[in-house]
Amino acid sequence: MSTVNGVDVNKLNNLIDFFRTNPEVANLEFRAETEWVNGAHSMTQIRTSRGETFTLEADEPPILLGTDLAPNAVQAMLHALASCLIVSFVYNAAACNINLRSLKLALEGDLDLHAFLGISEDVRPGYQNIRIKFKVESDAPRDKIEELLEHAQRTSLVVDIVRNGVPVHISLEKGIEAVKMRAKAAEADEVSSSDQFVSRWL
Repeated sequence: MSTVNGVDVNKLNNLIDFFRTNPEVANLEFRAETEWVNGAHSMTQIRTSRGETFTLEADEPPILLGTDLAPNAVQAMLHALASCLIVSFVYNAAACNINLRSLKLALEGDLDLHAFLGISEDVRPGYQNIRIKFKVESDAPRDKIEELLEHAQRTSLVVDIVRNGVPVHISLEKGIEAVKMRAKAAEADEVSSSDQFVSRWL
């Protein structure tokens, strides 16, 4: 039982043992930097501890005034939820020596845009309900698959974030960008005034 479902089980067990004996190492911090491009389009860079950089894009569909260059944030959230569940499910199946022939998830989320558009404060801005259906093909009996699913829900990081919430602290960076913007605005005013002065004498 070296590799099951593409997972090296020996390395998985070693990883679990390592974190069990070195609990302080399990406290991780993940970082991302997002920059607005134009309209609803933004790009996020995620730098890993290995020095690699992943770039994710987000946009909105035309009905929400976007250009449809990428999934929007709530669609990306469904991807994060599904991919995290898959990792939890597949890793645990490998640890239990359960071979999977295929695994597919279908996700649906219900949103009411009244809050996002500032029309109503009576509904929440985020998803009201999320439904996930697992389609699993395996030789394992159904009760074993149900145990895997229960374990995946219990250990999934993103499921925990969605179901239990997490404190989100938002702050505004002090000064420097505002100073730069005022400086640029002053330069623009000077150029505009100069253009007006020149035009009077042409």
